[in-house]
Formats: sequence, structure tokens, C-alpha cells
Amino acid sequence: MLDRIALLLTVIGGINWGLVGIFRFDLVAWICGGQDAIIARIVYTLVGIAALWCISLIFRDRDPVRE
Repeated sequence: MLDRIALLLTVIGGINWGLVGIFRFDLVAWICGGQDAIIARIVYTLVGIAALWCISLIFRDRDPVRE
């Protein structure tokens, strides 16, 4: 379950960065009231932690039963 939450947050972060790169539009900041808003900072922090967690997914052995 934690892996799925981390992947979801990482996808949200990736989409947000894509929007910033292409359109110069920060969706998280827009929803949360600006980049300096405490809620936006919490979201950015959670996305960063999720990305660090997802690094561990690269190095895990896969369960052959679940593939």
C-alpha cells in the first residue's frame, strides 16, 4: 500500500513538473495558494519523500508470483 501511495505522489509531482516546464504553471501552488503556502510546502515535501521511497523500488527483487 505504501508503494502505491509513493508512486501516486511521485506521478503527481511529475505531472506538476511537466506543467511547470511546458506551461510555466505550478498546479500545486495554484491549488494551495502559492509556493510559499504551508499546504504547498507540505505537498512538495511529501512528493520529495515519495520520490526517495520510489528509489527503493528500483532495487527490490520482484515476486515471480505477482508478475
